[in-house]
Amino acid sequence: MSTPKNVPALERIRGMAREVAKFGAVGGLGVLVNMGVFNLIRSTTDLQVVRASVIATVVAIASNYLGFRYFAYRDRADNSSHTRTRELTLFAAFSVIGLVIENGVLYTATYGLGWDGSLATNFFKFAGIGIATIFRFWSYRTWVFKALPVPAAASLVVEQRDGQAAAAAPAAPLAPEPTATPVR
Repeated sequence: MSTPKNVPALERIRGMAREVAKFGAVGGLGVLVNMGVFNLIRSTTDLQVVRASVIATVVAIASNYLGFRYFAYRDRADNSSHTRTRELTLFAAFSVIGLVIENGVLYTATYGLGWDGSLATNFFKFAGIGIATIFRFWSYRTWVFKALPVPAAASLVVEQRDGQAAAAAPAAPLAPEPTATPVR
């Protein structure tokens, strides 16, 4: 889970709601890109339905990475090259799994059930996006954009700033002020 365990339940729920809203905003834009590119390819080329869908999904994945990294999960950025490489590798791997889920639904409807009209392909493309989104949300927040650990001192400052009592942390004793010693 990406939310620290020592945070009160109400704060965890609020944090999850903010995360879902940001994920939804980026994902909504990704759906528009995905469906737009899909329908553009379908109307201007003779590519098969699933091939057009895979191309559209890849374009949407690229735009979604930028949105997730620089908007939805920007507070979880660790800019070391090792971490960025790991993040991009995991994002690509989980996105490919999402691509298979999304386009598997479309493939099944088109070739398994024979529903290949324009309305049917758009419906099943959208349904596949919805199913894959559940997987992507879980995998991205759990494995790709993991929350950075919060240092104890920083969390104390946040609690005090937000007006919460810092009762859990004992008050640090003040250091005695240095006294001047007379010079002889």
